[in-house]
Amino acid sequence: MDASRTAIRLGSEVHIVYRRSEEELPARVEEVHHAKEEGVIFDLLTNPIEIVEDENNWVKGMKCVRMELGEPDASGRRRPVEVEGSEFEMELDTVIMSLGTSPNPLISSTTEGLETNKWKCIVADEEFGKTSKEGVFAGGDAVTGAATVILAMGAGKAAAKGIHKYLSEK
Repeated sequence: MDASRTAIRLGSEVHIVYRRSEEELPARVEEVHHAKEEGVIFDLLTNPIEIVEDENNWVKGMKCVRMELGEPDASGRRRPVEVEGSEFEMELDTVIMSLGTSPNPLISSTTEGLETNKWKCIVADEEFGKTSKEGVFAGGDAVTGAATVILAMGAGKAAAKGIHKYLSEK
């Protein structure tokens, strides 16, 4: 969302192309709302399948196919299914790919006893950032997944309180 809103502010026409509906969009509701307010166009139930280049290997378009939602997949979201014969090409000159975000697995894979959830985010309480491993505190995107800077700052402040409390009681 940040890249799309920045591109809008720089004078571009911006489309977010996503293969599912807005309900399944993996973005914060308020970020989608603000992007729409700023003029970002959402091409939902649309799946990019190929980036088209000109004779100089510059981007000139993107082949897409329309989608419809089928049964839920392993994530619980309804699985996108290609609509036969719905291929089309969007004319464009730049593509910014956003393929998802997830916490770096290095911390949880190298820290025995650190509980993570099904998205590989560290499990920590909101009040103090305390994790399942004694003396380890966490906050921000490592706990919530991709979120806002202000939420990460709040989590850092909570973790600092937790660390202070932990060390003061030692």
